[in-house]
Amino acid sequence: MNTTICIIDDHVIVRQGLKQLLEKISDYQVIHEFDNGDDFLDALPLHPNPDIYILDYSMPNKNGIQVLKELESRQEEYKVMLLTQHFGEDIIDLAYHHGARGFLHKNCSANELKFAIDNIKTVGYTNVVDILKRIKNFVPKPNKITEIPILSERELEFLTYVCDEREPTYDQIASYMNINIRSVELLRLALFERYNIKSKVGLVLFSYNFKLTRPFL
Repeated sequence: MNTTICIIDDHVIVRQGLKQLLEKISDYQVIHEFDNGDDFLDALPLHPNPDIYILDYSMPNKNGIQVLKELESRQEEYKVMLLTQHFGEDIIDLAYHHGARGFLHKNCSANELKFAIDNIKTVGYTNVVDILKRIKNFVPKPNKITEIPILSERELEFLTYVCDEREPTYDQIASYMNINIRSVELLRLALFERYNIKSKVGLVLFSYNFKLTRPFL
């Protein structure tokens, strides 16, 4: 099955070159293109919805972080990879805080690009180790939860695997926990709904903020 992609970048030559590269290196299909964040946001929800969004950081009117912030308020689930020449710590931290699944430099190789996209699609992010290092610098979002959340034994076990630096997929977590994938999905949805979490990165931040599981204990 093709991995479908949306590219948001204000340079036509970059979009065209990226599209040609993506469709050459794997079964990727670029199904949407936008040359600025405003047009992209105005078009939401996209039909069909792509598997991955590749978002440029430096664009007129709204930069990549501003687009991420608005996307976060409009769409529950999204997998965004930020493609940029800017790797300032503040940019990376803010992007992860607003749901980015990974970063790539515009000078990356085709193999690096493929590796990142495949990991975002299957695992949910490109490098959980980097996220775990960086979230210690995050300023937590305002949260109505004032007491340490009480989770069931199974929920804590699930959350521990989500935060595991081996980056297990949900299928692998089901295997580790000796339960079926549907049970894993129910655990995930229960935490999402109870604590207003929207992504795997959100689960990691949730565990970090309240020191619920390894490696944050």
